[in-house]
Amino acid sequence: MIKGIIFDCDGTLVDSEHLFNRALSIKLEERGVGLTANQLVARFRGVKFADVIATIEQEYSVNLDENFIEQYRTLVSAFFKQDLQACDGVAQTLAKIDLPMSVATNGPLAKMKIAMDVTELSGFFNDRLFSAYEVDCWKPDPGLFLHVASIMNLTAQECLVVEDSVVGIEGAIAANMKAVLYDPKNVHADYYSSLEKNSNSDVVKISHFSEILTALNNY
Repeated sequence: MIKGIIFDCDGTLVDSEHLFNRALSIKLEERGVGLTANQLVARFRGVKFADVIATIEQEYSVNLDENFIEQYRTLVSAFFKQDLQACDGVAQTLAKIDLPMSVATNGPLAKMKIAMDVTELSGFFNDRLFSAYEVDCWKPDPGLFLHVASIMNLTAQECLVVEDSVVGIEGAIAANMKAVLYDPKNVHADYYSSLEKNSNSDVVKISHFSEILTALNNY
């Protein structure tokens, strides 16, 4: 029986994927690296930011130092405050869920708090916001999800994870938690097809956030 839900933040609760990848694209162009926001989203959705930076540094022989990262985060904050919105149907759906809810992200806690405040979703979660940076454990490692479950006083089997990325779903599977793959643009069709072939997979795919209510009833 599901007794609590753990949501991803970027791309799941808030429509932020393109915004922070647009910021990254702009700052990379200043360093001579030509990668569009769409290319970055397609390749690095949900991936630990340090791994994204390390990969780009290696492939393009560029040094993306702390000054670069600080400028990037400043630009992201500006984009968030100007353009960030909740994903379609999020607030309406969260209001109908009568279970403890938390947010677990691979991103920094400060960025998540800005996202929650700008989109007016903070009230649904209060202080139940968790970052991989706090526990030094990034998805797809299950450690972040297991940490959140322990704080919520729930077993892994009592948790439902809602994610929009492969790394997030893989983390939920590794944590032995049931999961919902939120995929409004059907970008993970091949991945989900492979999961369906695994009879032990406890993952449901949805295209609109409101379908989480149906998924809850099915678990």
